[in-house]
Amino acid sequence: MSKNKQFVEKVTAMEDDFGQWYTDVVKQADLVDYGVVRGTMVIKPYGFALWENIRDELDHQIKATGHKNVSFPLLIPESLLQKEKDHVEGFSPEVAWVTHAGDEKLAERLVVRPTSEVLFCEYYSDNIHSYRDLPMLYNQWSNVVRWEKTTRPFLRSSEFHWQEGHTAHASHEEAAEETEKMLNVYADLCENYLAMPVIKGKKTEKEKFAGAEYTLTIESLMHDGRALQAGTSHHFGTGFAEVFDITYLDENGDRQFVHQTSWGVTTRLIGALIMVHGDNRGLIMPPKIAPTQVMIVPIAQHKEGVLDRAYDLKESLEDVVRVDIDASDNMPGWKFNESEMKGYPVRVEIGPRDIENEQVVLVRRDTGEKESVPFTQLNERIVELLGDVQQNLFDQAVAHREEMTSRVTSMDEFANVLSEKGGFIQAMWCGEETCEEDIREKTGATSRCIPFEQEQVSETCVSCGEAAKEMVYWARAY
Repeated sequence: MSKNKQFVEKVTAMEDDFGQWYTDVVKQADLVDYGVVRGTMVIKPYGFALWENIRDELDHQIKATGHKNVSFPLLIPESLLQKEKDHVEGFSPEVAWVTHAGDEKLAERLVVRPTSEVLFCEYYSDNIHSYRDLPMLYNQWSNVVRWEKTTRPFLRSSEFHWQEGHTAHASHEEAAEETEKMLNVYADLCENYLAMPVIKGKKTEKEKFAGAEYTLTIESLMHDGRALQAGTSHHFGTGFAEVFDITYLDENGDRQFVHQTSWGVTTRLIGALIMVHGDNRGLIMPPKIAPTQVMIVPIAQHKEGVLDRAYDLKESLEDVVRVDIDASDNMPGWKFNESEMKGYPVRVEIGPRDIENEQVVLVRRDTGEKESVPFTQLNERIVELLGDVQQNLFDQAVAHREEMTSRVTSMDEFANVLSEKGGFIQAMWCGEETCEEDIREKTGATSRCIPFEQEQVSETCVSCGEAAKEMVYWARAY
C-alpha cells in the first residue's frame, strides 16, 4: 500500500459515518489533540491560527461598533451565582466547583465561570450611576468551562474559547437595537468570511438563554443535515438589573433600572466550518479565514533551481496573500494529499518543466480544477481565484441548505421527511410549549428559530392542528 493511500484511508467516508469522519478530519488536519482532562482539547498551531483569524476579524467588527475589550476573573463565588434564580438553574448541571485552596477547604465554593453575566452585573452595579455612564459596551475574550456529558472537539467541549459581550443601556429599545445589531455582526462574519449561510431568528421561550427576556440566534445547516447554533444574542430587559440593583439617575433625576444584553460565539464556529465545507479528502478552508491561503509545492525540488524559484514565488506572493511553501522531503503525492487534508484554498505546483515554460500550475481545493498561469500573471490570478473559491463555497452551502429544507403540514410528513432526508423543516406552530415538546419527543427535532422572514406554510399547527401563530425552523441539531 502506498504512503499516499495510507494518508487518505485514515479518514472515514462521511457517507459511512459522519461523526467519525468529522473526528478523523479534525485529527488528521492537525487542528487539535485531546487534553488530559475528559472533554478538553489542545488546540494545535494550525487550529489556533484559524481561531485567531476568526477572532481578529470579529474583534475588529466588535470594536467598530463601539465596544471595548475587558477581562474579568475566572472564578465566581457561589453566593454571587445564586443571586439570579433562572440563570443559575440553567447552568447548574454544567458547572465545575473549586472547593479547596491547597489543603484548606474554602469557606465558600467557587464556580469556574460557565459564563460571566453575574460578574458583569456586580461590576455594573458598582460603576453605573448616571445616564452619562450609559451605554456601557464591553466585550471579553476568554475561556469558559461547562461540564458536558458528551463531548466532541470544537462542537461541544468541557472548556472552550469564546467572546462574550455584555452591555448596559438606558432603555429597552436601545438594548433591543444592540441585540439585533450584534446578531447581524455574527451573520456577517459567518456568511462573508466563513462562507457559511445562516438563518436569523428568535428562539422560542423554551430554547432561550436562561435569564433572558428573549434570545436571537443564527442557525446553520451541516453537510449531514443536522443544524448547528452558530451564535446567539440575548436581551435581558431589567431582569438582572433588578436582582443586582443596577440603576442610574436619568436626565430628570429619577432612578431607573438599566436594560442589558449579552452575546457570544465560540470555537464551535470551527466545527461548523468543517462540517459545512469539508469533504472526504479533508478540510476546505474559505480563503478569507484560511491561515494559509496558498501552498507552494515544489516538484522535483532536488533539481537545480527548483527550490530557489519556489522561494522567489513565495516572496512575490507574500504582499498579496497568506502563503507558505512545503519544502519537506516527502514525495509530491504526499504533499498534495496533506495540502488537501488541511484545506488550503489554492495549491501552486512548480517543477523544472514549469520553470522552463515560465509558468506554474494552480489547483483549486474546492473543485480540484487545474490551470497553468504565467509567472507574470500569477499575483493577479491568485487574488481573483481566491475570490472565486470564497464565493463558490458560499453558493454551494446555500444550494445544499435549499435542497435540504422541506415544508410540511402534518406530523406524519414531518417524521417521514426527517427520517428519510433530514435537514431543516419549515412547519407552523401554535406557540404552545406542549406542542414544541411533542414534536421533540416524536421526532427528535427541536425548534431552531422563529425566522425574522416569516412564510405561511399552512394555517394550522403541525402538532395540534389548532390555529398557527408563526412558522418555525425545526431540525435535529448538534
